Amino acid sequence: MSVILIRSLILYILVIFAVRLMGKRQLGELQPSELVITILVSNIATLPLEDSGIPLIVGITPILSLVCFEVIVSWINLRYIRIRKIISGSPKIIISNGKVDPNVLRQLRFSVDDLMTALRGKDIFDISEVQFAVVETTGQVSVMKKQPLDIPSREDLKINAETVNPPKIIISDGEIIKAAADSLNITEKQIEKILSDININKSNVFIMTADENMNIYIVPENGKPPLSKKYN
Repeated sequence: MSVILIRSLILYILVIFAVRLMGKRQLGELQPSELVITILVSNIATLPLEDSGIPLIVGITPILSLVCFEVIVSWINLRYIRIRKIISGSPKIIISNGKVDPNVLRQLRFSVDDLMTALRGKDIFDISEVQFAVVETTGQVSVMKKQPLDIPSREDLKINAETVNPPKIIISDGEIIKAAADSLNITEKQIEKILSDININKSNVFIMTADENMNIYIVPENGKPPLSKKYN
């Protein structure tokens, strides 16, 4: 039993390492070659677990080989556009100027139901609202609505707004995230002073965020209402 547990742990770590090497895409965003490698790695990893008589190296070697091959293919894709198109394909325009192209849909084996499902995933329930749509190489559909029907921006409404980066998590589960604090030039003493001003201990902070303008937002650990404050 202990042998199976050790083998499982080794393969678990190896598969995590392999997936990390291939990048951080979600399953629905994988290129065809990446999806094939992922399926093969998962199948190979199960062989030494199902049969303890199979040497562990029999599972480790092909997994590392496949991952190395995928890294090489990814490098080639970055360097050579023609090879990238052969391996990953190219985006296909299915709607242009508000007109659906049935021929491209047939080439992609995209049914009308598939198209409507993809549009509803973009919060579009009326196809007449679409100006332009593309099926990406991952199978995802990117959509641009017709301008008169699109959501207006602050610029459209003549509203001035400052452009700032989103807040960063400074404290998580009572622990200071030093890299985030350093990026905002916030010292540990400043954090302690902020917490002292609102009479809360660091260990009782579930989440604390801050932005470049020192807008602080704190979620206490004990379920109390969140606190927000601006510091100079």
